[in-house]
Amino acid sequence: MVSHSTWHEHDFPGFLSEYLKKMKNQLKYPPEERLESSLKPFQMQLSWQFDESPRTIARRRPASPGRRAVKPVPRFVQPTLPLPLPVEEGEAAVLERRIQAHMRGKLELTVTDNRSSIISVKRLGGVFKVRLHHMFLSAEPRILRSLGRYIEKADAESSTILEQYIETHSTMIRDQAPASRAEELRAQGEVYDLKEIFDHLNRRYFSNGISARITWGRENSGPSRHHRSAKMGTYSVEDRLITIHPALDRQFVPRFFVESVMYHEMLHQVYGAPVVNGRRQYHSPAFMAAEKRFDNFHLARQWEQENINRLLYF
Repeated sequence: MVSHSTWHEHDFPGFLSEYLKKMKNQLKYPPEERLESSLKPFQMQLSWQFDESPRTIARRRPASPGRRAVKPVPRFVQPTLPLPLPVEEGEAAVLERRIQAHMRGKLELTVTDNRSSIISVKRLGGVFKVRLHHMFLSAEPRILRSLGRYIEKADAESSTILEQYIETHSTMIRDQAPASRAEELRAQGEVYDLKEIFDHLNRRYFSNGISARITWGRENSGPSRHHRSAKMGTYSVEDRLITIHPALDRQFVPRFFVESVMYHEMLHQVYGAPVVNGRRQYHSPAFMAAEKRFDNFHLARQWEQENINRLLYF
């Protein structure tokens, strides 16, 4: 008891002195220097690198098994810059909205600088995917209404209005090099001249009212073989181009059959492709009735049935 009281009464000041001395040595830096010294180790850990593990302060709920199977995307650990201001809508987006106002279906528009395909329309899954020449960017409301009708219905009135607009603004279409144009269009074949046949039919049945370009299709580059089917002719509404299959340019094919195919494609410019019950009708009842007015309609059908195997070998 005596020794304990002696330490408590006589040695405590010495202990306290030693303790205060140690604390003084630790506090020898001014407050500003202590703060800087304490921050340096933390700052040394910052680096402009990608970190494989995303970091967050908020607590996250345990990930589901499917979520845990996804590897985190590398994330930049430095503070992000403010997001840029919204970009102004382009002219194409404005044109899409203006045409959409005259349509019921959904429109997806792409503005192009094509030389031949001025208007191209495809319907996929209820969406009209349209490629449109830039000449329509400054079109007046009347033209936009016609575009909306043409895209959905392809009616004759809107088609005529748009064709007139294209002709008026044809100077905005880039010219195609004469060499490539000559390679693209080939009306003179080994047996038949398509331009002569077209002109004859145009006078005979349409009072020269059909305006279209004519060409033979591409020749088969491989060895001849039997095909299960083939399109003997096609008509491109956007290009106003009639293409006849080169299999018809042979001696055994009679002229009246070539004329029947050409006549069929010319009718497409007259009757278009109206939308019936949500689908385009390329061969309407009016179209089928007009096709039968071809002088050799039944003769051409009979010859096709009798020579189909020979015709499809090319």
